[in-house]
Amino acid sequence: MMKTKILLVLLPFLWTIRLETSAQANPEKETAKPKTVLLINAHFTYPGWSEGKLNKAFFEEAKEFFHARAYKILETKIEDGYNPDQEVEKHLQADIVILQTPVNWISTPWIYKKYVDEVFNSGLKSQKLLWGDGRSATDSTKQYGTGGKMQGKKFMISATWNAAQKDFSDPSQYLFQGKKPADVFFNITTNYRFSGYEILEGYNCFDVFHNKHIKQDIENYPAHLKQVLSL
Repeated sequence: MMKTKILLVLLPFLWTIRLETSAQANPEKETAKPKTVLLINAHFTYPGWSEGKLNKAFFEEAKEFFHARAYKILETKIEDGYNPDQEVEKHLQADIVILQTPVNWISTPWIYKKYVDEVFNSGLKSQKLLWGDGRSATDSTKQYGTGGKMQGKKFMISATWNAAQKDFSDPSQYLFQGKKPADVFFNITTNYRFSGYEILEGYNCFDVFHNKHIKQDIENYPAHLKQVLSL
């Protein structure tokens, strides 16, 4: 009986010691911060022709995906305006950057090129995104494009196309001649690789003016994010 009473008295004390010991052995659990994603919408509105509803739908689907996983979500809708220096800070904060864009004339809307020029020039001037092009006058082994500072961060493109899926990866197709969507976006992803980002496999919604499966494409988007991010 006496042993039982002593044990009951000691149990709370022992449990407290166990919790303190566990916290000391795993300090990262207390200091771990939530990851951050930057979502960029590059759509440019042409009234009565291209209103941006589809790209907004993918943008919102991504927001819901990351919100459900307790990510901090940063947003930029280029058409609404932006401050280049603030965009650099967003890139510094974000673990993942996702560009949501329509494909206009086999590229992004022109406002995205302007955004890249202004934001990456700011990031180069401040040497926050990269310190230079990577080359060295004293070391010929240093390769062009290796001056980035964003190692450990990831970049991905989610795009909407008029082209059909069958138009890609087939050498017999007249326009793309066997190229993949990633080949078409080489100039975009290379900007991020130039800054040190890892490039993730993109997501594509094809044949948007004739596609009867757009709803399914939107619903399948979270599965793609989960796969490429290993979540």
